[in-house]
Amino acid sequence: MKPVRTLADALRAEVLVLDGGLSNQLEAQGCDLSDALWSARLLADGPERIEEAHTAYVRAGARVLITSGYQATFEGFARRGVGREDAARLLARSVELARSAAESTTEEVWVAASVGPYGAMLADGSEYRGRYGLSVRELAAFHRPRIEAFAAAGPDVLALETVPDADEAEALLRAAEGCGLPVWLSYTVEGGRTRAGQDLAEAFAVAAGNDRVVAVGVNCCDPADAGPAVETAVAATGKPAVVYPNSGERWDAGARDWRGGAAFDPERATAWVRAGARLVGGCCRVGPAAITALAETLAADTADGTG
Repeated sequence: MKPVRTLADALRAEVLVLDGGLSNQLEAQGCDLSDALWSARLLADGPERIEEAHTAYVRAGARVLITSGYQATFEGFARRGVGREDAARLLARSVELARSAAESTTEEVWVAASVGPYGAMLADGSEYRGRYGLSVRELAAFHRPRIEAFAAAGPDVLALETVPDADEAEALLRAAEGCGLPVWLSYTVEGGRTRAGQDLAEAFAVAAGNDRVVAVGVNCCDPADAGPAVETAVAATGKPAVVYPNSGERWDAGARDWRGGAAFDPERATAWVRAGARLVGGCCRVGPAAITALAETLAADTADGTG
């Protein structure tokens, strides 16, 4: 159901479970995501499959759904011959589908509109590198139109996610000014630094003192990097942390496939919560079964009085 509390109020009261990876759930449902638009293609070609995936996470225990907007951009749709007006409708549809899935439960479910990095539009893996050769001003100009389109659809929060460097984080925060919505800022990191190699404390500090930012943290990273990053995010900003790592497998952009083994352990979430995480879930390759285990782990931790 649509929440009666703001996300900020909810985070002051409890830890909320995020969903897991949307693309892996869509693939489990038999969807072909080989297109450059990735899951965003289904906004036009199979919206019911996206709603089905969101619903699977609601049933798994997720209280926050991240939309299918990560790779949805005006530029990306234009390459497919989709005009600006129709593209705006598809961006809004990403929010509407998550909201519809939220109606499958009587629990409050918040909808986070996914705003992916510039590199996601390029579809070449550069969101794991950053440093695109664009200025903060140019990046803000890229992000602003779609943020406005997402905001018009009425999500509860904007998820500025999988951000590879501090310059793009600054651009995203600028682009979101005046949209009327809270945001969370989530970097993708490796070995205690941004993907662009920047000091993580300094990168998080771009959100310090910004009242529109309700949480700061990491996603789309190795689970082993999540815990230290949560501690750094809280120390640098004084804000609640958001954390949703990958399974532990690594994306091979050239082969467009995942390599290595899974290392996502829901039991780690108890330490993340003790370090200050209030939004906890999974990203790529983390499915509904793992989110159910995560929700059960956090519920048990709270019942024990240790969370």
